[in-house]
Amino acid sequence: MKVKLLYFASVREHVGVASEDLELPDGVRTVGALRTLLRARGGSWQTAFAEGRVVRTAVNQSIAKAEAGVAPGDEIAFFPPVTGG
Repeated sequence: MKVKLLYFASVREHVGVASEDLELPDGVRTVGALRTLLRARGGSWQTAFAEGRVVRTAVNQSIAKAEAGVAPGDEIAFFPPVTGG
């Protein structure tokens, strides 16, 4: 299953790319499993997606939690929490 990944702000700075198309292996069907897959790349990917690090996720422009499912063709964005004032 292929998905489109988008990386914003400090997440993009850590991983060094703004976006990528990724063919997900069998068994990666949730946002949480996808984060685990990205963390397993090691190095700056491990830092960007470290356990306990707050990184927000949106699937098809809707905020998603770790247990949210992902489907073929989904656009999945990762970004740091933002605040306003």
